[in-house]
Amino acid sequence: MKENELKSAHDEQEARLRERLLLGRAVPGDRLMLADATLLAALDGSRVLTPNERQALSASPLTLRRFRQLSLERQAASAQSPQAANDPVWTGSSGMLRAAATATALESLSTDDDCWTLHFLPQGEGWQVILGLSAEAPFAARLLREHVMVRVIDGGGAIILQGRLDADGECECNWPFVTPPARHFQMYGAGFAVEPVTL
Repeated sequence: MKENELKSAHDEQEARLRERLLLGRAVPGDRLMLADATLLAALDGSRVLTPNERQALSASPLTLRRFRQLSLERQAASAQSPQAANDPVWTGSSGMLRAAATATALESLSTDDDCWTLHFLPQGEGWQVILGLSAEAPFAARLLREHVMVRVIDGGGAIILQGRLDADGECECNWPFVTPPARHFQMYGAGFAVEPVTL
């Protein structure tokens, strides 16, 4: 019995040491390689990471630390009282720049679940970005009621927009990059994600 307990304690200690070594590595130029929506989908089992995504995760200590943080937050949330079955939970939405959208100036992008739309309006030398929540989204009423703070990130993890939804389910800001929207998304894997911001 004691031998099993000692073996279990040793295995646990070894696992913690491996975790520290992985998370504590210093990689020059390291940055977030995967969007929170991708990591959360892997955590809840709704989407399996592709081989390239798994490789990006294991090669980036920063992304691994973010993955661990999301996992801990998810465990803490599930330990709290469960939500009512009729109160849909939203953990993020993702989307892609379609090939057809690159031929002309980009006007809008929608997430794959059609719950969010990004609109790009020319403004002087740049663009205005407006994020809109669909009234048909199953979680729309709750997000509007709670004035949730959201952010939009590109495929490289850079924040495009962050703020609280207004009464119309919108949030807007100036386009923060020099490159035009379509070209910028192409440079970072053509993906984007809308995520809740936890303060």
